[in-house]
Amino acid sequence: MDTSNSESCVLCGASAYEQKYYFNKDFDKLPESVKKELNIISVLFTEEIGGVFRILFDEDGEILIETDADENDYLYDEIGSRLMVKEIQKNRQELFEELKLFYRYLVLHEVPDLSETEE
Repeated sequence: MDTSNSESCVLCGASAYEQKYYFNKDFDKLPESVKKELNIISVLFTEEIGGVFRILFDEDGEILIETDADENDYLYDEIGSRLMVKEIQKNRQELFEELKLFYRYLVLHEVPDLSETEE
């Protein structure tokens, strides 16, 4: 997995325009249940809001959620997209923390600090 030349690495995404879901095969080691959850998040977002939806890792292993639309897409709900991203971040916080640990350990080869995840 070569992520050294880019600032971010796409984990998955969906497009309302192409009606397709994309999952980065570099992350095939993720459990099937996680892959399925990412698929559901991405597809539901584009069905409800429209446009293009992506979940990425930045160069530090932080999770980023991006969404955008074609310039002439008047059906894309810009305000709804921001609200839904915030809702996803809130409701899937545990999933994203685990994905972040996965990325930092397997891609960035960091030793995880498990004290960060304990409450």
